[in-house]
Amino acid sequence: MEIFPHNNKKGKLVLVFYIGSSSVGGSLFWTEKSGIPKIVFSVNEPIELEEKVEADRFLSLTLKSLELVAVKVHSAGMGVPEEIFCVLSSLWYISQTRIIRLEKNTPFLFTSKLADDLIKKEVALFEEEHSTKYARAGAPVRLIELKNIKTVINGYETPYPLNQKGKELEMTIFVSIGSEKILTKISKTVEKNFPSKKITFSSFVLSSFAVVRDMYPHNENFLLINIGGEVTDISMVKKNILHESISFPLGLNFIIRGVASMSRSSLSEAKSLVSLLKDGHASESMTKKLSPIINKLKTEWLSKFQESLSNLSNDISVPATLYLSVDKDLADFFSEIIKTEQFNQYTLTESKFKVVFLGSEVFHDLVKFEKNVMSDTFLIISSIYINRFLINPDAGKI
Repeated sequence: MEIFPHNNKKGKLVLVFYIGSSSVGGSLFWTEKSGIPKIVFSVNEPIELEEKVEADRFLSLTLKSLELVAVKVHSAGMGVPEEIFCVLSSLWYISQTRIIRLEKNTPFLFTSKLADDLIKKEVALFEEEHSTKYARAGAPVRLIELKNIKTVINGYETPYPLNQKGKELEMTIFVSIGSEKILTKISKTVEKNFPSKKITFSSFVLSSFAVVRDMYPHNENFLLINIGGEVTDISMVKKNILHESISFPLGLNFIIRGVASMSRSSLSEAKSLVSLLKDGHASESMTKKLSPIINKLKTEWLSKFQESLSNLSNDISVPATLYLSVDKDLADFFSEIIKTEQFNQYTLTESKFKVVFLGSEVFHDLVKFEKNVMSDTFLIISSIYINRFLINPDAGKI
């Protein structure tokens, strides 16, 4: 994998799938010289919600939704995509930001070979550290991403480090790996409708980091929160570096399952009840019955959120600005939970949390849409990232 690549062409029809933990989405977009992708088709399929999450069953349901999306994209008749990308939620990969350091008494030349050798050693260490999880499943791992975030020579950051001399080198890289078995199943599902096409995998955490960082250049320190169906992901960014990420297994579906269990209703009934309550359409008696249940679930989710922030921050202060990606219907619900929490009892915060919801409207200058095309935050972020960083001359540098 080339971390400092060179040329690439533009003006392609590209297909991107976003594989989440509550739904699978797919978009076709054209890359443009302006760097602003034009989405011409978009579709989303929910992943069937069940009372309990069982790994093999959940994968099967996810692949079923992926196949439905692929069929709809293929049937749209918008053309044959030149490239296909699958952007994965955190359930499907392990990632880490790692720092490589090298010091010598005499000046040395920073070459591609030196970079490759150092990176290979670091990636091997990373794979070894995390191989146990996949070894239990009897499956080897595959490198998904290897991205250079920052290179510092003699204490100075440089965007063009090749062939420079120095005594001290520091490289910040982002690495992600996934199960070969799962990635192969995803590829085969897509290939049923798009045969003979190479499929490139990527992570949503890196996509959202790169896009949000460039959207808000004045803010070097922030939190990224992605609330999916089964998992909530928290990533901390400090000085424009993706510092660390952590997840906890409580997402949107946790609320629905909790309401179903405590109100003795079915999952579909619970989903309707949550929707009515959030929209203010529930009857007075229903609101009185559901409010204590919702408050209990809010408290449980908030407790895990606080615990995760504490584990994430250690001795580092927590940034005050928080960028939230979540289904639009529950954005206000989770924003209010986060805004009311008091994190000072765990560690130092910069100030009270400011929550910025990453709804489709905040990307209006960064993406174009064909008329009547559905807008989806996860597909928008994925498309912007792919267009900007994976299909252009500077793809190696995030």
